[in-house]
Amino acid sequence: MRKFLLCAFLLPFVAKAQTYTSYFTGNTNDTIASPQGGICLMGGATENDEAMKWFLQKANGGDILVLRASGSDGYNAYLYSQLGVPVNSVETIVCNSVAASTETYLQDKIAKAEGIWFAGGDQWNYISYWRNTKIDSLINVAILSRNIVIGGTSAGMAIMGKYYFSAQNGSVTSATAMMNPYDNLVQVSNQTFLKNNILNNTITDTHFDNPDRKGRIMTFIARALKDNNVPLKGIACDEYTSVCIEPNGIAKVYGDFPTEDDNAYFIQPNCELANFVPETCIANSSLTFNYNGKAVKVYKVKGTSTGANTFNLQDWKTGSGGAWETWSVNSGVFAEASSVVINCSPASLANHSIENSIWVYPNPSSTFINIETDQLIESVSILNSIGQIVLRRKPSDFKTKLDIRNLQRGIYQVKIVTNAGSMQQAITVN
Repeated sequence: MRKFLLCAFLLPFVAKAQTYTSYFTGNTNDTIASPQGGICLMGGATENDEAMKWFLQKANGGDILVLRASGSDGYNAYLYSQLGVPVNSVETIVCNSVAASTETYLQDKIAKAEGIWFAGGDQWNYISYWRNTKIDSLINVAILSRNIVIGGTSAGMAIMGKYYFSAQNGSVTSATAMMNPYDNLVQVSNQTFLKNNILNNTITDTHFDNPDRKGRIMTFIARALKDNNVPLKGIACDEYTSVCIEPNGIAKVYGDFPTEDDNAYFIQPNCELANFVPETCIANSSLTFNYNGKAVKVYKVKGTSTGANTFNLQDWKTGSGGAWETWSVNSGVFAEASSVVINCSPASLANHSIENSIWVYPNPSSTFINIETDQLIESVSILNSIGQIVLRRKPSDFKTKLDIRNLQRGIYQVKIVTNAGSMQQAITVN
């Protein structure tokens, strides 16, 4: 029997402002705690109690902030008192517009939270409200510097990877995506948003059992290979399934199996193949990403109440309690088959493109461009439309900040050379 979360609670304090609404439960005095990190991904529908307990435990008694762009206070009592894991407070802040990103109250709450949870809704609202604002900057500082735990369900899960389906033009079905991988609804972005390092070259997808979305994530992966030469991986969850990622990269899968058929999927281009760029991935033609039915390898894991079944995101090969499959698309038709353990080193795909470990933000910008990477930066150059170097730096660091206020408006190329390779990316100066 599925459990459904009631979304009405008696709250001790409700704060309202023009651009946001706040619902607060708990101790109004900020506590100083040491969060333990981690990422919680939920496929939608009802929250999994055991996965949510894991999330709260990682906050280590601190303050929980729920961010959303619609809805109200449905999480407050559930997280504060119904799961039996003590936290100092739970506050839900509903952002009504992009203007909320300038509110110092919201910024202060992000800076003090030990856990941040993104509710369901429309992921384009989250992206358009918070990307390239003080909000995503503060969230990323919290992830990278304060080791907070972060997570989300449905739309909140969909924004967790470095690559994400933005839903800017609405949702897209598998059938539509496979029949035309460049359909206007297939909006996949890698513009810097959330910096979950373990998900650097990963896209997430939700509601995987209803409706079936296997074909569309195949399309997302095919597009990344074709457009950016990036061997994009995927993590997907059925509606009642959760993936909780420990800081060491071990992903625990929670669900109600064997009572229910709850699954998580860990999807990657098949590194056993000499070439895994899709055979046909062009506009207005059906997708073929086939390679004799072996285009991608998938580890399918049943979610249990204890989270005992796992997959290792450090090597993308070692798992327990799951089974290997191969997926493919031939002329717009999806197929899957049982398989055996992947026989290569998937982790080596992370070096297939240096782009996987570099962030360039904000983009567009009129003042400064930040560059961060997991590798040592040897040089950074900005080139104009005719290839002339208009700005050059040799930072010898893992991050740098470029002053672009003297550049004219337009499209430039930023070339980044690291000790592991180089990449070039377009930036817009506005």
